[in-house]
Amino acid sequence: MRRRWLLASGAALAGCSVLPQQPNVQRRDWPLDVRRSKTLPPKARGRALLVRGVRASPELEVRGLQWLQRDGSLHVDFYEQWAVPPAQAVEDDLRQWLADAGLFRAVLAPGSQLNADLVLEGELDVFSADLQAGVARAALALVLLDQRPGSTKVLLQKTESAEVKLTGTDPPAMVEALKAALVAVLGQAERDIAAAVR
Repeated sequence: MRRRWLLASGAALAGCSVLPQQPNVQRRDWPLDVRRSKTLPPKARGRALLVRGVRASPELEVRGLQWLQRDGSLHVDFYEQWAVPPAQAVEDDLRQWLADAGLFRAVLAPGSQLNADLVLEGELDVFSADLQAGVARAALALVLLDQRPGSTKVLLQKTESAEVKLTGTDPPAMVEALKAALVAVLGQAERDIAAAVR
C-alpha cells in the first residue's frame, strides 16, 4: 500500500514544476561589417591617415540592439546583440572604408610603425531604431587633424548622420536598416574628408 502511494505521488509531482515553462531563447550575434561598394587603389603620393579611434556615447557602450519603443522608452535587447560593441565595429568599418576610397597613401591603425600626416577621431553618438518614426538612425561625430610639423590644425569637425526607413519592426529588419544608415554615414564622411584634404 505504501509503495502504491509513493508511485502515485511521484507521478503527480512529475507534472508539476515550480519553474516557469518558457521556451529557451537563443542569443543572436549580428555582425556589423559594411564595405564600400568599389575599392580604389591607394594614392601613391597621398598622405597617411591614422584612424585613432571611435568612442561610444555612454548609452552605446553595450552590445545589445537598441530601439525606441512607441511609448518613447529605450529598449536594449539582451538576446539580439552586435557581435562586437558597435563603436568598435564602426571604427573598423571606417578605417577599411577610407582605405578603399583611394584618398590616402595609407590608412593606419593605432600601433602602426608608419608616421601619420593626419589623425581622425570619432564618437558614435546615435545608433538605434525608432519604432514610432519607423526609421533607423546613425550619427558619427568626427574630428580630422593635420599633425604634420608646423601645420597642426583642425581640418574637419562635423557630425555625419543618416536615417533609413524600417521595412519591419523585428530585429533582422532593424539590423539591416542600421547597417544601411551606417553606409550612408560613411559615404558622407568620405566626401567631407576628401574635401577637407584637397
